[in-house]
Amino acid sequence: MVVTRKISLQTKGECDIIDITPQVEQQLAEADINNGTATLFVAGSTAGISTIEFESGLLSDFQSMWERNIPQNIPYNHDRRWGDGNGYSHVRASLLGASLVVPFNDKRLTLGTWQQIVLIDFDNRPRSRQIILQIMGD
Repeated sequence: MVVTRKISLQTKGECDIIDITPQVEQQLAEADINNGTATLFVAGSTAGISTIEFESGLLSDFQSMWERNIPQNIPYNHDRRWGDGNGYSHVRASLLGASLVVPFNDKRLTLGTWQQIVLIDFDNRPRSRQIILQIMGD
């Protein structure tokens, strides 16, 4: 069986990191599937999905890592072409990835003790985001 749901969020942009674990758990609890996989996909090319320990020090480290590796203040060909100033956000999102698969048993995600599912919005402005959640199993 496959159940498809959407999770809608407002983000702040600028490497906004949002813990979406509670929304995924709620959708899983409401689905008529006990065991399987939950696939999450963010629609858009300037955001990504991952797991992290959702703790302020690590969140700061994670945001700093993106600036060190894919800085905002260097020239991007995307910006030259479109003039929207978010070339760095496209590169960051493509490196992180737009999807994640998490197994679950007895309607419980099999995440580690300190592991949460997060949406990271790299864009240079606030956005409305849609996460497609497909719950598959029996």
